[in-house]
Amino acid sequence: MMGKSGLMKIVLLNALFVGSFLLFVSANQETVKEIAVTEIDIEQVEVSFLNKVVNFLWQGKSGYVHVWPEMKFGWEIIVGSVIGFCGAAFGSVGGVGGGGIFVPMLTLIIGFDSKSSTAISKCMIMGAAVSTVYYNLRQRHPTLEMPVIDYDLALLFQPMLVLGISIGVAFNVIFADWMITVLLIILFIFTSTKAFLRGVDTWKKETIMKKEAAQRITDGNGHGGDYKALPAVPAKRETVPIMENVHWPQVGVLCSVWLAILGLEIAQKYTSTCSIGYWATNILQIPVAVGASGYEAYMLYTGKRRLTSRGDAEMKWKVHQLVLYCLVGMAAGMVGGLLGLGGGFILGPLFLEIGIIPQVSSATATFAMMFSSSMSVIEYYLLNRFPVPYAAYFVAVATFAAFVGQVLVRRLIAILGRASLIIFILAFTIFVSAISLGGVGISNMIYKFQHNEYMGFDSLCTYEA
Repeated sequence: MMGKSGLMKIVLLNALFVGSFLLFVSANQETVKEIAVTEIDIEQVEVSFLNKVVNFLWQGKSGYVHVWPEMKFGWEIIVGSVIGFCGAAFGSVGGVGGGGIFVPMLTLIIGFDSKSSTAISKCMIMGAAVSTVYYNLRQRHPTLEMPVIDYDLALLFQPMLVLGISIGVAFNVIFADWMITVLLIILFIFTSTKAFLRGVDTWKKETIMKKEAAQRITDGNGHGGDYKALPAVPAKRETVPIMENVHWPQVGVLCSVWLAILGLEIAQKYTSTCSIGYWATNILQIPVAVGASGYEAYMLYTGKRRLTSRGDAEMKWKVHQLVLYCLVGMAAGMVGGLLGLGGGFILGPLFLEIGIIPQVSSATATFAMMFSSSMSVIEYYLLNRFPVPYAAYFVAVATFAAFVGQVLVRRLIAILGRASLIIFILAFTIFVSAISLGGVGISNMIYKFQHNEYMGFDSLCTYEA
């Protein structure tokens, strides 16, 4: 019996083991099936999510429709003119154009859509730049016997700036407003901070120089026997005739680049969008711009030319440094064309970092912007992106304001003896632009999101002017 009892126990244990094993296998099979179904569901969810993302960002069509309010005299025109005047005055002094103030004014007060505001802003920047350059063409360097505009510095950056403008205008058609807003806020906060810190540093140096000058005068008066007056030197000229202040070889190259790229842009107007001819006219701009800037970079690298505005400070250029500056020039143009701003928002702080004094930095950046902004205006006109009457009026306002701003600030600098004032105006203008443009962009993003409007890329090939 014990043997049978032991055998029964073994059989029962085996039965329990087999049963448990079969139950485990069955459970595993069900689990595997559930996992397989879950994986299929996850894959479907992922595919559905990716489809939604793609549809959000790209629908292969243009969702842009311009909004042009009727031009009539009212409070909108009055307030917009006052803000435009202040923006042009500050922007021309800082060498940034003032587009960061123009675009919100045109959008919030006048009532244009954001992309039309960008185009009219470029028109205002062009008017302010032409006025400022006309004023500066008679001005001399504050301490050296040379023009206040550094033509070699302009030739290094301007061709790439114009090339970047062409790319930026195309991006303005393609990119969604929220993408532009994010780029703008990041860029402006960074550049305004750099400019402000540079202004503080310059202010401290000016304070030290003022104290040293006062100490030298005190020591000279206190030790009459030891003090010897410096020999008389001819008085430095502050203004000269325009023809004497222009360096024609550099200006000739700049104008040639501008005309060549303008010719390609006009030829592009007679081609079908995204056709072979369309892309050919775009690609041909690259050797024109790279050739001109590359030639100037080579001359600087070999020492055959130098940035005379730096005075006796010799600068040993490195290849990667010159390449980087040319790329930064193109990036400044892209930002200008994309956001409707002057390239001075990038060039101004960059020139200061190179060691260019504020007066020359502002004048040279504005000189380069005159070419780039006029190119943008022509391209926007060919794309039918702004109403001519409105643009003509605000160009007149900006032109007059820029001239007034230059005269007033130069007199203020002469009284205070602090050129750092220009740097603080530059930083202030960039910061205000970041707040105003960023605020407008975020408000538009929220509105479109709440109304389920398309917020993705627009198609350049299906865009109709």
